[in-house]
Parts: sequence; structure tokens; C-alpha cells
Amino acid sequence: MLKRHAGWILAAPATLLVVLFLVLPVAATIASTFGDPKGVFAPYIAFFNSGFRRTVLWRTLEISLATTAISLVLGFFAAYAVSRAPSRMKSVLIIAAVFPLLTGVVVRSFAWLIILGKNGILNNFLVGIGITDQPFNMLYTQGSVIVAMVYLFTPLMILTLVGVLENIPDDVIQAASSLGARPSAVFRQVIFPLAVPGLIVGAVLVFTGSFTSYATPQLVGGERQMMMGTLMYQRAMVAFDWVGASTVAAIMVVITIAVVLVMTRIARRLNPMAT
Repeated sequence: MLKRHAGWILAAPATLLVVLFLVLPVAATIASTFGDPKGVFAPYIAFFNSGFRRTVLWRTLEISLATTAISLVLGFFAAYAVSRAPSRMKSVLIIAAVFPLLTGVVVRSFAWLIILGKNGILNNFLVGIGITDQPFNMLYTQGSVIVAMVYLFTPLMILTLVGVLENIPDDVIQAASSLGARPSAVFRQVIFPLAVPGLIVGAVLVFTGSFTSYATPQLVGGERQMMMGTLMYQRAMVAFDWVGASTVAAIMVVITIAVVLVMTRIARRLNPMAT
């Protein structure tokens, strides 16, 4: 009897901690949004009736999806190069990919202020080589936020995909090539389907991280490019509107879960074995 339930017994302490410190606080936050005297859904109606808040939500989705797509492409090809590199070079490349993660998010975001500022490195370079006479306004734009977020999350995507791509046997790729498949066909029909599980995990990690990000949008985007994380902080710590902040948090939770489910469903269609 004890052996049959050994797995549940071992998992009980971790499950209890998750319930106490994750599930219950999130549930309490969401529950607090349904106690408005004006109506059960009054906070949500007020949120979606506000053009400004709808714009913030749509901007957050745009930036998060763009960051995820770009990180997928860059991370996949970088991870593939790392997985096929010789052993000594592979270690160096992995260290190079991990190195940005050893620096704090705020520090890396401040670095982009130095790079993209009007008197920053990039503008000074463009003026120096004669491409422009006046510096460009690169900061506090949607593009600058996406660039900073891609830089922030691509190393995470690389680390997620390296292990998956390393586990693809060379014999499978060589067999496909020996049967006459072109490199593009080998990639499309062999490598990509086998890498789908890693792509799922990487996409989910990048999307959730970028969708809930606060420091990078605040520093690089400012008030002009406010995202949901910044809006939630503003409602809680500036306006002291705890119900409004809880409403923003609840919407973020629901959208994150919905996008994760959609990504998983798409991945299952691409590869039925990716469950």
C-alpha cells in the first residue's frame, strides 16, 4: 500500500508549498476583483471600456509575440550551431550564451539606454560614418523594447533548445540525406519536428517572461510604451488602486494560460508526439 502511494507521499511537501505560496495567493488576488459593489464584473468592464488600457494590453501582446517569434528564430539557429559544434567549441559557445544571464535584468536594460540613446554608441557611430546628421530617436519606442526583450530572452531560448537538438541522432540526419533529401527537406521533415518539444518550452518561457516583464519596458520604453506589468505597478504603488491592480494581474494570468494552451495545441498538430 505504501509503495503504491510512494510517489504521492514524496510529492506532497512540494505540492503543499506550491499551493500555499502560489495557488492560494493568485486565487485570492483574482477573487478580490469580484467583490465590487457595482457588480461582479465591474472592474473588468471598466478595464475594457478604457481605450488607454486596451491599448496597453494590445501593445503588450504585440511586443510579447514579436519577442517570442524573433527569439525562436535566433535561438533555434544559434542552438543548432552550438549542438553541432565540436566539444571544446561547444563549451565556449554555451558559456557565451549563458554569460548575459549572469548579469541582472536592470543592468542589461540600462546598457540599452547607453546604446540607443541620442548620445549613445549607435547614434554616435551613425553620425560618425555620415549616415545621418542628427541622431535618431531610438529610445522609448516599441522597436527599442522588442530589441531589449529579445536580447534578454534569446539566451534562455538557446539553453532550452540546445539539449533538444543535441539529442537528435546524427544517424537520423545522415539517413535522410543518404535517401536523397535536400538540406531544406532534412530540416523541414526531420530536424524541425523533433525539435518541436523544445520550441514549445522555449516559446512558453519567452512569452510569459516578456508578457509579465516590468523593468525592461519601464527603462527602455518609458511611459510612451507602457506594458501590463508597468500598468499593474502604477495602479498598485502610485494610484493605490489595489482592485485595479488585481484586475490587471487576473487578466495577465488568463491571457498567459490561454496563449500557452494555444501554443501547445499548435505544437501537437505539428508533431503528434509532442505531448
